Parts: sequence; C-alpha cells; structure tokens
Amino acid sequence: MNQPAAMGNFLRKRRAALTPADVGLMDYGTRRVPGLRREEVAMLAGMSVTYYARLEQGQHLNASDAVVDSLARALALTEVERKHLADLSGHKRRTPKASRNRPDQVRPGTKRLVDSMGPVPAVVLGKRTEVLAWNQAGHRLVASQLDFYAPGIPSERPNLTRMLFLDEATRSLYPQWRAEASRAVASLRLLSGRFADDAGLAALVGELTLKSPDFATMWAEHPVENCMSGHKALNHPQLGALELGFEVLTMPDDSGHRILTYTAEPGSQAAAALDRLQRPSLTLAREGGELGQAGTWPGSLRQAQR
Repeated sequence: MNQPAAMGNFLRKRRAALTPADVGLMDYGTRRVPGLRREEVAMLAGMSVTYYARLEQGQHLNASDAVVDSLARALALTEVERKHLADLSGHKRRTPKASRNRPDQVRPGTKRLVDSMGPVPAVVLGKRTEVLAWNQAGHRLVASQLDFYAPGIPSERPNLTRMLFLDEATRSLYPQWRAEASRAVASLRLLSGRFADDAGLAALVGELTLKSPDFATMWAEHPVENCMSGHKALNHPQLGALELGFEVLTMPDDSGHRILTYTAEPGSQAAAALDRLQRPSLTLAREGGELGQAGTWPGSLRQAQR
C-alpha cells in the first residue's frame, strides 16, 4: 500500500473539512477550494509551508512524534485519527518482515474462548478482516449460508468486508447497509495504516476498489474510526429483524486479531432469537436445502470470497 500517497490524501481530506473558524482564524475573502489553506495548516502546526506541502505530496515519511502531534493539533484530529496519522507516517512501525504476508492462524486459546461462549455469537477476525474462527452462534448469525469450517482453510476463508460489499446475501443482512458499510471502511482504513506493509490487506483494498463503486467512493473520503462497540440492525433470514449490541475485543499483541461479539438485552425478543441459534433444529436455508454445521458453499458465494 502506498503510504506516502495515503498520508497525503488523509491530510488533504482533513484540511478540506475545516473552516478558519474551526481553528480560531479569521477568514479573509473568497476561497477557491473548501477548507483551510496549506499555509494556514503549516502556521498552526509550526512548520514551513514547503515541508507541509511535501507531506501532502507524499514526498516525506518517517515524521517524528513531534511533527505528528503538531499536525494533529492543527487539524483538530481525534485521538484515533492522530494514531492513524502516526501509522501512515511510518514512524516506529514494527511489523516483522517475516509475518507481513503469511496467512494468519487463530491461537488455540482464542478458539477455545469463543467456543466456550455458547449462546453469545462470536467471530475471530484477522488484520485483513478475514474470519479466523467463529463459534456456532456467530456462524449462524452472520454467515449461515457458508461452511462452518471455511475459516480453517486460508484459501477459502470468508472475509467480512469483502462479503459486505460483494455478496448479496450479506448485504441483505443489514437493513442499514450504508451505515454498516461506512463503519467497515473506516475500520479498514485504520488497519491499513497500522499494517501498511501487508500485501494481503493491500490486495483486498485494490479488489474492492475495482469491483465495488460504493467501496471506492467511501474509501476515497479516507474515514477513520476505531469501531469497538455500538449497535447493529440485522434482518436475519431465519430470525427476522434484530437489534443487537456489539463489542470488539482486541488481542493485546501486534497480531491485529479481534473477537467480535454480539449481545442482546436480557428478556428481549432479540435475546430469545439468539437463543434459537443454539437449537440443532434451526433451519438454515441454502440453495433449496439446509445447511448444517458442515454444509457447503453455494457456487455464487464461493466466487464472492475470491
């Protein structure tokens, strides 16, 4: 992934989103383009216009913490955006070369943890938003049309972001699809900065940019968000309309692995629906038949995964 270009794009987007009033400056005359001028950002950040212009033009990397902090203050960045800018700058990046592009594997302890969650749907995600593992409830909630064992085969792993944009069955799962997609893109942007040298992640972004105009438009806006908790509306093919909370538990290492869990208010209809996910009798439709724990992928869905 071209980090100098990504850093320049991020700086331009954030500069364009601010007005002089946002940062305590007087506005004199008509502006040819929206947002702050380069010289205004440079002045607020305490650096030369030439140096700042080089940053926007992608001609300088490895900016120091002091430079990143100055830019974050000048552009009124959130803490998440400031961390993203630091990742894009290349400063203190520590990704070992040997582990950049190899397929991830879920740790056995993490797999046992999600299996033990029982009625709580849980999905283990890798740094490329690929599914490394899920428990039965998680599989049946987010991808009942797929093979339960697919995450164990690197070449056939489902990828939640790819499915969201390229798989109609997944797209129909979210009645508020655009909000869900925007959140996914913002999260992927954060990962792309943190794991800038990962070829698989760059390939995913390239594929989605080519195949999905929606993704290309959202990606170009350079949104950044650390999506750790919130609510999701789902329209499940067997359980109907659901309003669920979600929590993302991040592993305390540099793997980028996360556990995505779904919960419902105790005693609610959504909670009762999640309980049904544990019943062996729950019918999971696929191409005119039923899909159990060891079912097979429909051909169209296999294509969407590749």
